[in-house]
Amino acid sequence: MSEDHTHVQEFFGARAADWDRKFPGDGPAFTTAVTEFGLRPGDRVLDAGCGTGRAMTALRSAVGPSGTVLGVDLTPQMLAAARRAGRDAEGTLLLADVARLPLRDEALDAVFAAGLIAHLPDPAANLRELARVVRPGGGLALFHPIGRAALAARHGRELTPQDMRAEHNLGPLLTGSGWNMVSYADDDDRFLALAVRRP
Repeated sequence: MSEDHTHVQEFFGARAADWDRKFPGDGPAFTTAVTEFGLRPGDRVLDAGCGTGRAMTALRSAVGPSGTVLGVDLTPQMLAAARRAGRDAEGTLLLADVARLPLRDEALDAVFAAGLIAHLPDPAANLRELARVVRPGGGLALFHPIGRAALAARHGRELTPQDMRAEHNLGPLLTGSGWNMVSYADDDDRFLALAVRRP
């Protein structure tokens, strides 16, 4: 699915209207992940591949009224669903590609990315682009509301040692892309890898 943007847009565009109804119980997992991410009031945070904006309320709560929340997604229908859900009240929604963000260097304090990494066409380069827009010492959260094994089972496949999100693969991928992984959790009910932008 990650090889071409048109396919990603078609896949998610066709599912956007029903996305939140399909996964109604994910809200608490998003809130917990954002809490563990450790954002502070006033922080500038990007929700990369924000989809229907399910993280935006928790992100706004974490950074407060003085902070900045920006949601970026490649799929217009997902952003339309986010607006219908009122999540544009929590921050700015922008149609853009995370591979070429329209942001200056070190503009942000943090990036939250839910379910994004599996859909990146060039994970190393795309993670470098996320690092470009985050200040040194800023954070990255790679999140999914269910763990790798549960997600594989949902899609009718088995986990392999080559899975990019496996700790032994993800750590070096992040290191080579400007990040240091500082924590890794892969449980049935969530996946959360936290990293810090290297100087």
